[in-house]
Amino acid sequence: MQEHTQLSDKEITDDLLSPVIRSPKWFWMTIGSLGLIMLLGLSGYVWELYSGLGVTNVKRPVYWGAYITNFVFWIGISHAGIMVSAILRLTQAEWRRSITRAAEVLTLFSLIAALSNILFHVGRPWRIYWITPLPPVVIGYDFARGIWPNIRSPFVWDPVAVGTYLLSTILFIYTCLLPDIALVRDKVKSKIPKIIYSVLALGFRGTPRQWKIQATAPILLSALVLPIFVSVHSIVSWDFAVSIAVEGWHSTIFAPYFIIGAIHSGVSAVACLMAGLLWLYKLDKYIKPDHFDAIGRLLVIVATIWLFTLFLEWIFALYPLEDPEIALRNMQVFQSPWNYLFILFLFTAYIIPVSAWLFKNIRRSAKWMFFTTILVNVGMWLERFLIIIPGLSRRTELSFNWGSYSPSLVEMGLVAFTFAFVICGILVFARIFPIIPPFDVKEGMRFRHIIKIGKRNISAVVRE
Repeated sequence: MQEHTQLSDKEITDDLLSPVIRSPKWFWMTIGSLGLIMLLGLSGYVWELYSGLGVTNVKRPVYWGAYITNFVFWIGISHAGIMVSAILRLTQAEWRRSITRAAEVLTLFSLIAALSNILFHVGRPWRIYWITPLPPVVIGYDFARGIWPNIRSPFVWDPVAVGTYLLSTILFIYTCLLPDIALVRDKVKSKIPKIIYSVLALGFRGTPRQWKIQATAPILLSALVLPIFVSVHSIVSWDFAVSIAVEGWHSTIFAPYFIIGAIHSGVSAVACLMAGLLWLYKLDKYIKPDHFDAIGRLLVIVATIWLFTLFLEWIFALYPLEDPEIALRNMQVFQSPWNYLFILFLFTAYIIPVSAWLFKNIRRSAKWMFFTTILVNVGMWLERFLIIIPGLSRRTELSFNWGSYSPSLVEMGLVAFTFAFVICGILVFARIFPIIPPFDVKEGMRFRHIIKIGKRNISAVVRE
């Protein structure tokens, strides 16, 4: 990373606290538009609660539809956010300073969006017994038939794993936020916001002991959160892999396949978010073309590994030469509409974006990285759709009651709700807290030195 703009502490504070102190002109209009989308989605959910899951198109045989597709998609998006932040912190990569918090916040709201899809899917969310092994009497239910939750089911452990990941993410973000909350506390003039920020700052005053703990805590939390990152998507993959009755699901490659797919979609979402923040908040002093170049190089490697695991998944399915598996793959590749979705998925998830990222000018362009990473996530959503739906919808000889599947208006409205929620959450977070950590950027400025190599002046990082 050679691009660098040396800034004073005052410039950094003014630039990065500007969205917190005063709202940009576009902010409330954007929040209002996203709020309208969320309101429409919630209206559909209220209708679903009133009328039952019949308002969706989830029925025999496709009992997992857009909700579970969206659940797996958002879990995947959440993974790379915390992964990018944790790994870059552990390796002390200097270019992390401008992007770590945005990646962490993306993880936070993606996890909440993923959990909401479980509630949409179960139909009766107030019956909480399906996510806890506690006896019915303890949790307030008296089941005359003695129905107990099956704690061996991976679907029971999804909320447990995702909940653990969500709590660790909140702790991670909040710990790293404390110095910046204290900075905002000292800058705001209004009495009520000052009191709120004072409470949230937990008495942070910047003493040497506090800074020592502040420097150590994120490193320890990064090391702790990485195993959770691996385990969560493995558990999500077991939702499918242990279902031996569904063609295309019972595969031992699913855990690594889901994890590398999550990294592919998540890192792409981080790059997309970086481009959006760069345009919205004029952060060109802090988010440089070198940042996009580094992310683009990483994505080429990650995408290629993901393509290899996709190839292995097909090999594992076809190698035993079992007729149902061959028939399913034949349907995915040669029968309409699955063949069109499959081709679209391959081109958007790998062929178009990776071909573009091989060119340095595209990797260093915020505009092109924005559009190519959006393509990746369109393709990765389709990938999850193609994993879930065809295996359930392939008609067999003994079928006596059948139906096709396409998402209903209620399902599409709630999918749109989750996207609006994540975008709105990130914008509101950036309105309340600095989306780029001022203290981290200032620390980076202290380490920066301009050294002369030959005839060129190079920005270098000097540590003891």
